[in-house]
Amino acid sequence: MKRVTILGSTGSIGRQTVEIIKRHPKRFKAFGLSARKNIDLLEEQIIELRPQIVAVLDEAAATELRRRVGGKIRVLVGIEGLKELASLFESDLVVNAIVGSAGLDPTIAAIEAGKELALANKESMVVGGEIVSALIRKKKARVIPVDSEHNAIFQCLQGEGPDDVVRIILTGSGGPFRGKRLEELRDVTVEEALAHPRWKMGKKISIDSATLMNKGLEVIEAHFLFGIDYDRIEVVIHPQSIIHSMVEFRDGSIKAHLGWTDMRIPIQYALSFPERLSSPLIGLDFSELGQFTFEKPDLVNFPCFELALQAARDGRTYPAVLNAANEEAIAAFLERRVSFIAIPQIISRTLAAHSPQNADDLGVLKEVERWAREKARELIVLLTR
Repeated sequence: MKRVTILGSTGSIGRQTVEIIKRHPKRFKAFGLSARKNIDLLEEQIIELRPQIVAVLDEAAATELRRRVGGKIRVLVGIEGLKELASLFESDLVVNAIVGSAGLDPTIAAIEAGKELALANKESMVVGGEIVSALIRKKKARVIPVDSEHNAIFQCLQGEGPDDVVRIILTGSGGPFRGKRLEELRDVTVEEALAHPRWKMGKKISIDSATLMNKGLEVIEAHFLFGIDYDRIEVVIHPQSIIHSMVEFRDGSIKAHLGWTDMRIPIQYALSFPERLSSPLIGLDFSELGQFTFEKPDLVNFPCFELALQAARDGRTYPAVLNAANEEAIAAFLERRVSFIAIPQIISRTLAAHSPQNADDLGVLKEVERWAREKARELIVLLTR
């Protein structure tokens, strides 16, 4: 039986991971769980799954959970608690489903502890890609991506030599505003931006999908995960979202990974690898799917994607600044303090003000991120006056 620690067990990916564990009780056991501050759901998961240890990022929420559980389970607190939970000896597999750059430290901790890592936290690679990829090589760590696109690429690369890969093709749905012009997006509501046409996801990634920032972040993640140059990573919009990504090889053949738009498929694969378990879904009926269509991403009306590509090309600490400014801008949009089209404006102006540094030092990255968040917040205040 594989003992699984889920970082971010109360989020969208975390809850679906719990579902997979419950579906295969003879294969998986929840060893550790964590939440940012949703201790109501975390308490329910503790009662149902009976983990040995949990962690809560928010200190006040951790104090309240300790009061509720009355010493029956150990409750770790803060980022140090997450790092400890990610590196505990008893765990066989760590699922990092934390949202945002808060997932970087636990990713590093899990790899340093020699854990098998199922990575759903793309910001670990966007912000700390140089550090994390070097650590993966040093530790010879097994990191299985959970994002549907990168999980698809991972599967397509099984049994293939790295020298045979010509290019990686990331697919994307285009989000809820595909085909819209920039002027049509000025009065977009939070509810409209969250209404993804294909996927059921958390709020942050849903907004990233609506702005196309998610595709840019995925390009950076793919670069570091698979060691592929940026000029060999391509993005194509595929509105049906059945093909999750593709890999082209030097003999001219292309492998494509197909499946329903359901995150339980890549999550279960990451948990069971190298085995495959029975699917929680019915199979695809190709006669009912209709046409598959493809188009280029719209860089003009969705400038976040181009901002991400430029940050990727510029390298150094630009991706960390991109990510921090994006997180702050999305938070302000979800709080209805700025408009949807203000998101790329905040990111662009933060990037323009940045003086880049090398990205191979964790302390430097954290200081850069602190600066970027502060700068983005200043810009948000200016936009709300």
